[in-house]
Amino acid sequence: MDFSTLETWGYLAVAFFSFGGSFFIVAAAGVFSYMGHMDLTLALAIAAFANFMGDNFLFYLGRYQKKEIQPYFAKHKRKLALATLIMRKYGVWAIFIQKFIYGVKTLVPLSMALAKYDFKKFIFFNIFASILFVLVIGLSAYYASESIIAFFTVIQEKPWLAPLAMVTILGGVWLLLNKMTKKK
Repeated sequence: MDFSTLETWGYLAVAFFSFGGSFFIVAAAGVFSYMGHMDLTLALAIAAFANFMGDNFLFYLGRYQKKEIQPYFAKHKRKLALATLIMRKYGVWAIFIQKFIYGVKTLVPLSMALAKYDFKKFIFFNIFASILFVLVIGLSAYYASESIIAFFTVIQEKPWLAPLAMVTILGGVWLLLNKMTKKK
């Protein structure tokens, strides 16, 4: 295996960042596959497996290492409460929904574990949720690659647009999450 190529490092990056549930790496894998730098099937399979393992790891931590992880979530009590509400309201569907909600996707497996949700049941549904998540994000990026590439071409020509787009996106996500976690 040649460790000097984009393809090799790309697959390793897909595995590493998908373990953490990254939208962007799965989308990037779709675009790189469209450009011929990666194999779409292999990239999405790696992403689905790593995403599956990442959520199982979080569930394991929430179930068996509760005391060790609690200090890290002291500042995220509202988000943890939101994750618990999502879990209670949607049940099994929370495993699927959480994959698509940035800022909450880490907390749902933890809150399910803390709520004594059955680990085997979580693993079973997490397989399908991981596959669905990766297929939706990866294939969407693959089929929208021409538009994504055109967008980055414009960014390359007008670099001042990149920070503006980033601030707009992050601001929108922050406002949305802030609104979702406020008391009503």
